Amino acid sequence: MRNVHLIDHPLVQHKLTLMRQKSVSTSSFRRLLNELAALMTYEVTRDMPTHEVEIETPLEKMKGRMIDGKKLVFASILRAGTGILDGMLDVVPGARVGHIGLYRDPKTLQAVEYYFKMPQDIQERDVIVVDPMLATGNSAIAAIDRIRQLNPRSIKFVCLLTCPEGISALSAAHPDVPIYTAAIDRELNDHGYILPGLGDAGDRIFGTK
Repeated sequence: MRNVHLIDHPLVQHKLTLMRQKSVSTSSFRRLLNELAALMTYEVTRDMPTHEVEIETPLEKMKGRMIDGKKLVFASILRAGTGILDGMLDVVPGARVGHIGLYRDPKTLQAVEYYFKMPQDIQERDVIVVDPMLATGNSAIAAIDRIRQLNPRSIKFVCLLTCPEGISALSAAHPDVPIYTAAIDRELNDHGYILPGLGDAGDRIFGTK
């Protein structure tokens, strides 16, 4: 668990608890997810490198700090990753965006890729992979495997919820990729869903179930 960062800020935990409730409407779920993702972004980007620049305020010249190097890449695992992506872009609107289309085979629970598109010059960029749930870990591992082929400067993984099984699987496959999450739940059920969890994040975001 040394590579897992639990974001336990009171506002994050409050909004996550509201989202878990089955009575929450689709519109409220989206709004809460957007707000929660924005809050998590502050913690995920805390260690971004900066450099000193000289600027001029309305009163005088001064030196300030700005983000160093190329802009971030937010890599969204479709389809549910889009829900987190919107909130993160509210905080870092200049970030580039990549998409990884994966679906989980209902029999094997393995990730199957159907789409992959990343920004150019990714070798000079830091990539933050986003997906609401880290359950079996298969989708996260498959996504990071593909992104690794492009040799980015660094990779982080961000999710709302995870569980010991998901952490163990992702850490075994990619021990150098830090995991940022708002909660570590109890376990997976026989169908690969996190318990107590919040249900299927994609269905709740898009109102498809």
